[in-house]
Amino acid sequence: MSLDTLRVRVRDEIARTAHPRAPWLTPRTGPDGEPAYDVIVVGAGQSGLAIAFGLMRAQVTNVLVLDRAPEGLEGPWLTYARMRTLRSPKDFTGPDLGLPALTYQSWHEARYGAESWDALDLIPREDWAAYLAFVRDATGVPVENGVTVTGIAPAGGLLAVTDARGRVRHARKVVLATGQEGAGRWALPEALSGLPAGRVSRTDDAIGVAGLRGTRVAVIGAGASAFDNAATALESGAAEVTLLCRRAAAQVVQPYRWLTFAGFLRHLGDLDDAWRWRFMSAVMGLREGFPQATWDRCARHPNFRFLPGAPVRAARMQDGVVVLDTPRGAIAADLVIAATGIAIDYAARPELLAFAHNIATWGDRYTPPPEERDDRLAAYPYLGDDYAFIEREPGLTPWIKDIHLFGIASTVSHGPSGSSINAMTTAVPRLVSGLTRGLFVADLDRHWADFRAYDVPQAVLR
Repeated sequence: MSLDTLRVRVRDEIARTAHPRAPWLTPRTGPDGEPAYDVIVVGAGQSGLAIAFGLMRAQVTNVLVLDRAPEGLEGPWLTYARMRTLRSPKDFTGPDLGLPALTYQSWHEARYGAESWDALDLIPREDWAAYLAFVRDATGVPVENGVTVTGIAPAGGLLAVTDARGRVRHARKVVLATGQEGAGRWALPEALSGLPAGRVSRTDDAIGVAGLRGTRVAVIGAGASAFDNAATALESGAAEVTLLCRRAAAQVVQPYRWLTFAGFLRHLGDLDDAWRWRFMSAVMGLREGFPQATWDRCARHPNFRFLPGAPVRAARMQDGVVVLDTPRGAIAADLVIAATGIAIDYAARPELLAFAHNIATWGDRYTPPPEERDDRLAAYPYLGDDYAFIEREPGLTPWIKDIHLFGIASTVSHGPSGSSINAMTTAVPRLVSGLTRGLFVADLDRHWADFRAYDVPQAVLR
């Protein structure tokens, strides 16, 4: 089967499973006199595409997806992702939302053949990016690229979404599927803040690998992305790569493998605050483990050094090189790469600025037992069951109930959702259900009036 044939099959499956087909939303007009969207999704990565596709299958067809990246470069896969393959098993499904023809397996077999699928271990990230491009094309999700959203504000009962060029689009609801840093920024340890810009990078930066040959590189962090960056430096000819882990031992247990079962993925968000916090603080306290291949990719190089129990206490420039002070001694490097995750910082996101001060956090809503206290997780947003922001001070910004966050910052409220492929099959339908519920309830008076006026006979008495 060719990809063209598969595309036809996808569209046929969409048509065959389109029930109920009836349109049910009334077009709205924005304050500018232009048609408003029912939903604008910000972010056209794997989550944004799946959300828009899910909405379209629920007959919410007046949607638009915006992404700041050029077409084909949405998400991390062809930019700052430095793993060779996805870490999820190849048979995990996600953006297909249950359509067999839209699964990665169907795409892979159409492109490479069934034997290739049988022999495949893990999915190359370049193939995953190509698959997502196919999903976008086959489903017809409407996407505008090169659009950076810089503000969201209320506007006459709608939301005004402003981009970097000053254009305003209006919508009833907005979904932020903006990836890892969707509720903050990439973290940079305070100890590194005084280093020259050319001597320190974050894992999301475009690191010039050609310039790493013959250099000494220090990577701070011991998660999977830290090892990915260390391996990339080694493969680029770095003279020495040292990976600094603040913990006494590396985290090799992957908690996300344990929790990938239907009960947890479907219903963690239904639990009370105590149970949600207990589970997710434990999972996120462990952090995400790395697989054997990730370790081997680094360990095969004799110039790789792994230092556990080595948090960076201070950093300075000395004789033209960076010196990092750690309990394991001083580490000299030409470049430091910080693989230290995400910091929740609402004010760092321009699209959140209008209401950053009034976003309810877990710290506002729940006080855990002393042994479960975690100030880092307390900063995460306390989201509604439809992934919507909730006000810290009720009545101050009531319109944020129509802004929904689907990303890594959703994790404490809903478990792995916008942060992983493994939860997409349950998390996206949950979000879509919340969005359609909100659209339906907001129009109850009209639906009631339409029902009372409905007089189409189904039969004629002869």
